[in-house]
Amino acid sequence: MSDLAASPTISVVVPARNEEGTIAQVVARSFAVFEELGCWGEVLVVDDGSADGTRRELTALAERYVDLTVYTHRRSLGMTAALRRMFADSRGDIVILIPADMESDPAVDIPALVRAMQEQDLDVVAGWRQGRRDNKVLASAIYNFVMQRMAGVPVHDANWIKAMRREVVESFPPLRSDWHRFLLMIAVHQGFRVGETPTYYRPRRSGSSKFGWERIPISFLDVLVVKFLLTFSQAPMRFFGGLGLAGMAVSLLTFVYLTLLYVLTDTQQRPIFIAAGVLAIISVLLLLVGFLAELIVSQGERIADLERELPRRGQVQSPPHQ
Repeated sequence: MSDLAASPTISVVVPARNEEGTIAQVVARSFAVFEELGCWGEVLVVDDGSADGTRRELTALAERYVDLTVYTHRRSLGMTAALRRMFADSRGDIVILIPADMESDPAVDIPALVRAMQEQDLDVVAGWRQGRRDNKVLASAIYNFVMQRMAGVPVHDANWIKAMRREVVESFPPLRSDWHRFLLMIAVHQGFRVGETPTYYRPRRSGSSKFGWERIPISFLDVLVVKFLLTFSQAPMRFFGGLGLAGMAVSLLTFVYLTLLYVLTDTQQRPIFIAAGVLAIISVLLLLVGFLAELIVSQGERIADLERELPRRGQVQSPPHQ
């Protein structure tokens, strides 16, 4: 593995829940590959409300490895909450997301991700499982199809292991529930270079999967929400105003049609007239919502600017120590 052009510092983040049988292997293999690559690395693990011996295993591992950081959630808060905490505390130039179930072997996949990132000059590299044979292949195919078509994510396996440069992780907005599935979608939207590299499929040897078919409807709705926020969060009037103007245009054309119909044929269409009137009122309300949303965004940007400015003002105004 010494053929890597450079040896960046690496942070491996591992969300774990009820992974007593494999978490020690994941941690040990991660630190072993750091030595093999000749680089500094750290491992961050969140025990997300495990009910087995995962916490006990992590306690013993923390005594063995200095650069292992362990967080404990008393109850399961979900993978996104775990990643949010580990992303904030990670220090590496490259942050790598690895599962705790050994379906991904850190000793093989970490070098593969780092090498692909360097050779292809990418900001984000996703693993692409080869020969996958579990019971979630079809569900994953549906998810990846939606991500490719709706979000423009140029990979085949968007919800698998991934390596991200530090600037990518720091650019993420506050992650909400289940948004760990859309990290690549956010990175693509922000203009980062995203690619993939093949990785081997390894069936789970212990524990059970935490995800299944029941997540598909929720994930589809989440895709719509994330897509909406990424596209319109800074310009909400484009969405609400666009709908309002379209509604007003349809309403106006309907009124013109009803007027001509009455003048030329002395015919009235009251249900259509009422529907057009209701549509006009709704359209005006949508425009008002757009204006209010723009005010909220503007105030939020001002608050963010003040939060960035306050530390600088404090440094300038603080008197020198005598």
